[in-house]
Amino acid sequence: MILYATSNRRHLMPRDMIENERSTAINPGEAVEEKVSLSDRFGLWLGFHPCSQDEYLAMIDGYCAAYDMHPDEEKLRAEAIEWQATRGSRSGRVAWQFFTDLAGRSGVRI
Repeated sequence: MILYATSNRRHLMPRDMIENERSTAINPGEAVEEKVSLSDRFGLWLGFHPCSQDEYLAMIDGYCAAYDMHPDEEKLRAEAIEWQATRGSRSGRVAWQFFTDLAGRSGVRI
C-alpha cells in the first residue's frame, strides 16, 4: 500500500482525454513531475549497494546466527556464491533473498 499526503496536488484523479479516446493524461509531463515531487518529498529511498564477497557471506552468516540455523559451512558458501553469480550482483538484498530461500528449503519459519 502506498499513501501520499500533500496539500498542493492539483488533480486528485488523473484526467483522461476521453474526446480523443486516448488513455493518456492530458499533461503527461505534469503527471510525471507530480509523482517525482511526491517521491522526493515523502518517499523512502533504499539503496542496495554492492559489497565484497566476504561482506556478502558475513551477512548470510549473520542471518543464519540470528535464526539459529547451522547449515554445513562449505555447502552454504558454495550455494551463496552460486546464488549471487546467477543474480548478477552481491548486496544486502541478494544476501537476504538467498537466506529466505535457504530458510524455506530448511523448513525454518522467518
